[in-house]
Amino acid sequence: MDLRPSPSSGRYESSSSTKKPYLSKSVSDANSHNQSLASILNNPHAGKSDGWWWPTSSSLPVVPEFAPLNPLPKPGSDLTRTDFTPYIASFSDPFTRFHDIQTHTKSTLLLDDQNGENALVACLREVPSLYFKEDFQLEDGATFKSVTAENLVVQEKLSQYLDVVELHLVREISLRSSSFFEAQGQLEDLNSKIVEGCKRIRELKETIRLLDTNLVGPARKLQELNLKRSDLVALQNKLNLIIYVNQALSTLNLLVASADCAGALDVTDDLQHLLDGDELAGLHCFRHLRDELATSIDSINSILSAEFMRITIQEAGNMDVAITSKFKARATIAINGEGHEAKLDEEETSNFRDRLLPFVIGLLRTAKLPAVLRIYRDTLTADMKTAIKTSVEELLRVLCAQPLDSDFVAGERVVDTDGGSSSLASRLRSLPPESFVQLLKAIFMIVQAHLAQASEVKKTIEWIICHLDDHYAADSVAAAIALGAAAAETASEADGQITTFSQFSPSSNFSRGFSIHEKGNDVTTMSHLSRNFRADILRENTEAVFAACDAAHGRWAKILGVRAPIHPKLRLQEFLNIYNITQEFITATEKIGGRLGYSIRGTIQSQAKAFVDFQHDSRMAKLKAILDQENWAEIDVPDEFQTIVTSLFCPKSGTTGHGDDDSAVTATSQTEVVQSSSDPSMVDAGVPNMSHNTEQSDSTSTHLDSTAQSNDTNSRDRGRSNPRMLSFGGVSYHMVNCGLILVKMLSEYIDMNNSLTGLSSEIIHRVVDILKFFNTRTCQLVLGAGAMQVSGLKSITSKHLALTSQVISFTYTIIPEIKRILFLKVPETHKGLLMLEVDRVAQDYKVHRDEIHSKLVQIMRERLLVHLRSLPQIVESWNRQEDTDSQPSQYARSITKEVGLLQRVLSRTLHEVDVQAIFRQVVIIFHSQISEAFSRLDFSSQQARQRTYRDVQHLLGCIRSLPSDSKSNPPNWGQLDEFLAQNFCAEASQ
Repeated sequence: MDLRPSPSSGRYESSSSTKKPYLSKSVSDANSHNQSLASILNNPHAGKSDGWWWPTSSSLPVVPEFAPLNPLPKPGSDLTRTDFTPYIASFSDPFTRFHDIQTHTKSTLLLDDQNGENALVACLREVPSLYFKEDFQLEDGATFKSVTAENLVVQEKLSQYLDVVELHLVREISLRSSSFFEAQGQLEDLNSKIVEGCKRIRELKETIRLLDTNLVGPARKLQELNLKRSDLVALQNKLNLIIYVNQALSTLNLLVASADCAGALDVTDDLQHLLDGDELAGLHCFRHLRDELATSIDSINSILSAEFMRITIQEAGNMDVAITSKFKARATIAINGEGHEAKLDEEETSNFRDRLLPFVIGLLRTAKLPAVLRIYRDTLTADMKTAIKTSVEELLRVLCAQPLDSDFVAGERVVDTDGGSSSLASRLRSLPPESFVQLLKAIFMIVQAHLAQASEVKKTIEWIICHLDDHYAADSVAAAIALGAAAAETASEADGQITTFSQFSPSSNFSRGFSIHEKGNDVTTMSHLSRNFRADILRENTEAVFAACDAAHGRWAKILGVRAPIHPKLRLQEFLNIYNITQEFITATEKIGGRLGYSIRGTIQSQAKAFVDFQHDSRMAKLKAILDQENWAEIDVPDEFQTIVTSLFCPKSGTTGHGDDDSAVTATSQTEVVQSSSDPSMVDAGVPNMSHNTEQSDSTSTHLDSTAQSNDTNSRDRGRSNPRMLSFGGVSYHMVNCGLILVKMLSEYIDMNNSLTGLSSEIIHRVVDILKFFNTRTCQLVLGAGAMQVSGLKSITSKHLALTSQVISFTYTIIPEIKRILFLKVPETHKGLLMLEVDRVAQDYKVHRDEIHSKLVQIMRERLLVHLRSLPQIVESWNRQEDTDSQPSQYARSITKEVGLLQRVLSRTLHEVDVQAIFRQVVIIFHSQISEAFSRLDFSSQQARQRTYRDVQHLLGCIRSLPSDSKSNPPNWGQLDEFLAQNFCAEASQ
């Protein structure tokens, strides 16, 4: 067979015309061609799968023409190496090239193995990536242009790229040539094994035929007979089952009709077990059994739910009627309702639990207790709202029919425009505060009765679920919980929502519940399901009571909201009655519900804040009116105000109790002014009553001013008899009308702070505001002389300044005590900033007092300068006239007279420390100003010097008599003494 290398593949091809694939031939054909396959190998001495490479057709070596061989020598002739020289010379060149190629291939493969790269990767690295793109088409214009037209170098290298690709492909093929021979050997082994397998199959067929004939035939006939007998027995059992199911359905209907839920549930469990066990499958007569069973179970659930609602809710309605009837009969209602709290004794509790127990067990078995508790929650909430609304309507008929109090404005009853009865909201707004509190008490008692019943239901369910250890029904409850837990879990896994009971059976699902996650009886899983089921029931049980409390809170807050415009205008005690009963209502309901009522707390807190804001605004307006009418005259302090100051800062006193005492001692006009802000005529009166209140304050203030002037006149008539002053801390203070009003207002703010502890921070802000306003307005009226325009004062005298200083000093003194009392109710987190504000106000009062004292000093300095301006003319007259008068000059007597007058006024009004501080500055000014004035004069005559010496001595005598804390000897020594010693030594010696 002629072999030649193939130009395309680089291997030898046979010249035979028949080319058949070796893998498709039989084993014998493969054996017959072993010689032809072996001849493919070009070098039989090489290893089994060395790399082969054949050059392309363009580089194939030309096979030389061999010269004819010389005839073989005769035997016995000597052959030498030179005889083979022509043959070796003709073959040596191709062999050398072949050997080099083989060596190069091996080294290349070794390098490829070391670098971890195959031939295709190397090919991709050498040939441009353009030729390996999936969409490479020379028909494409851009591709053709990039390959041919624009790049001639690429065209020249196309043949080189083709050689590189062929080289690497041949290398890969040569690496895999050994696999072919391995496949050929495995093919031969497979052929032998197939022949052996066919032989064994023939033997097995023969053996099976013999077994079937001798053994299987009789056994099969026996089995057929047994199956026929079993079918007959099954038919008999099926007929008995049909009779049992038919009787069970009749019994179930009777039990449901007689409301025997426990027996009916037992029957439904058995029937549902039959349905789930496929025992009734294929029976056409029971095709509607599942639907009938679902209908019966729904009827049972309806009966259980209705009885549960009747026992838990409907029986509480009788208490509402009793409470309403008692209120209509004008029975006394306790403020906190504790005397009417509905509590069951031990026997009643036991009876209630026994009545509720069977229905709870039934609902547990059907896994409907959580759903029924949700319905119970909604029903309880609606019943609570209806009971409150009905009670309010009935009680309003009684309260609105009562005669109004004398201090309640009858015109405030609001009637509908259609002439019919007034609406519920308007009737609530028209109630006097006392009647409204009575209404709240009745509502409190009704809500408490309903919540007591709901709390008893909650306790009973918790007792059944968790604390039924020693009870006769403990096992029944435990089994019911297990059944319900498995049923609920199966239902939730079925579709993730509540399904009808017809889709599962508690009995069958009880057994199935143990195999939710695994086969068999998994007690741990069942215990986990039971815990979750218990938790769900207890959660819904708790939510029902809390929902009832929340509904009661909402209704109470709504009732308070209807009267929101009225409550800020009430007296403090009237508002406190509403506030306190609301707080007691919140405490009682939260104790039962177990959670905070944020809605009602927000409502009462907002109304309390509105009350504080309104009271503060009215007091600010009143204080402004009083200050504008103040004549800054001293008045006798009534005993009531001394009692306020004495008891206000007593640690044992909670509230002063002065705000509502309408018949206080001789508290006369002061109490009237303060209490005018809480006049009941202001309720629902709006702006007109505010203006009326302002007019009343103005007239009252005028009366106070006249009283003060009368008191001041009487004091002057009595000579030096001192008026009654306000004492605090062992120090007495002279007071004016506005100072007493401020004390009264501060005591009322403290009362509000003690009663409305939740608003302590707000009240402190209001106290700071009113103190700032009083201080600022007082400064404008006295130091700024504003009183001359608003009060009609002709001038601001030292008496006015001294009395203002006393009021400011008293207020400055009591501010620390006010801060101590107010901050008892303030949370620690708010104290820091509030203390800074109060301290800042106290500092403002101190600065104001110091400015008043400075103003007094300035007045004396101005009077001194007025007299000293005429001193040069007086001295000039002394130089021209003879000295005939032995008395001091008129200007000196005027100065001492005015100083003495100021001393008398301040000494009677101010404290000794303040008087000394003021006159210490006056003494310094006198020394400096008088000595400076005399030093600029020219005493040309002896009589002028004598007159000057006499005047200086007179002035020094006055200065010596002024009160001062100076320790010098003689007292109040200064520049004027030095001036006298330096310039009038001769006169002093004479």
